[in-house]
Amino acid sequence: MDAPSDIPRQLPAKPVRLLDQFRFYLRQNNYRYATEKTYVHWVTQYIRFHGKRHPDEMGPAEVEAFLNHLSVNRSCTDSTQKVALNSLACFYNKFRQRELGALNLRFGRRFKRPPSVFSHQEAITIIDQLDDPLRLICQLMYGSGLRISEALRLRVKDLDFSMQQLIVREGKGKRDRVTVLPKGLEERLNCQIALAASLHDQDRANGIGPVWMPYALGRKFPNAGYSFKWQFIFPGDKPAVDPQTGIVRRHHVHPDRVRRAVRGAMESAGIHKHAGPHTFRHSFATRMLEQGYDIRTVQELLGHSDVSTTERYLHVMNRGGLGVISPLDRG
Repeated sequence: MDAPSDIPRQLPAKPVRLLDQFRFYLRQNNYRYATEKTYVHWVTQYIRFHGKRHPDEMGPAEVEAFLNHLSVNRSCTDSTQKVALNSLACFYNKFRQRELGALNLRFGRRFKRPPSVFSHQEAITIIDQLDDPLRLICQLMYGSGLRISEALRLRVKDLDFSMQQLIVREGKGKRDRVTVLPKGLEERLNCQIALAASLHDQDRANGIGPVWMPYALGRKFPNAGYSFKWQFIFPGDKPAVDPQTGIVRRHHVHPDRVRRAVRGAMESAGIHKHAGPHTFRHSFATRMLEQGYDIRTVQELLGHSDVSTTERYLHVMNRGGLGVISPLDRG
């Protein structure tokens, strides 16, 4: 299903329940819905862990106990603990305006894994088994270095065929960036845009609500959501209820649909790597470095804030581990 499957959580103007008040705060401050769900999930887990005590009756000691429980008893990784910590820090420090201060935490073991990368032939083999629009989405991930969310959130106005570039709006870290637009995809992208235009006209005729607009743009420019340039290039199959507002609108293709399709294509092709759609982005970075592009250029195309993140791909390009040649392969 392309539309979000969440049960709508429309909030009253003055929420009474604590978690609804937290949701209201997050929406007021323009947190993404995915972030809202994550933060509310971890606050809920925290409350249940402490026997459903009211959070205002608890503090740093209880937060420490919960986060250490995740590490010691549930064997969670440090990244999971940090997400839970960020959720509780937002809840206490910002929403309840109670500083947690320094915490004595035992973080789980951090696993450093080299990125999985497809060879060029593997990437093409997987993509060739997909049908549009999923094929086109994966080609953009491989050809432009996009994350799955970045590819799905592309809007008509973000493509610039004359300059052969696309603009990624609010990528990771809420930063915009420009990356390359594969010239070979221009014709099919125009066909996809024409399909999006047809669905947009159909929705307008059927009284479907405007496309989702970031932040307060929907209120500042109430008609912008009906403008074609703001429409998603990869719209979902049918409109659905927005879980935050209750408005019926057409969202973009659901990322799980892309993940399932890529897993199925990998299985059919006999490719058994620990990989998924995000591997296309890793493969883009590796191909760029193999072709001799400067690492700073690749860093900018990927939107990495730290060049050390980009440097990971130096270890997997062209050859095996650390770029060395096995003694068995020497003549």
